Amino acid sequence: MIIHTIADIAAAFLALWIVLYLLDANRANVFVGFVHDVADFLAGWSQDIFTMETEGLRVLLNYGLPAVIYLLIGHGLAARLRRV
Repeated sequence: MIIHTIADIAAAFLALWIVLYLLDANRANVFVGFVHDVADFLAGWSQDIFTMETEGLRVLLNYGLPAVIYLLIGHGLAARLRRV
């Protein structure tokens, strides 16, 4: 259950950053800055995999890919550990 929850939280931070970015949230805001820092940390390994000219699409793909991977790995690992 813990692994499942951690994967969900990581994916939620990444998805929240995508939404905040696409809605053009004020980056000077403390909350927005915190979400951006956490998302950068979680998606650090996947930055610049996609280099589209459209900034919104680039952010969506570069932060969305790790969110999906965290969900797949986290939920898969949690399911496997439940069977053991």
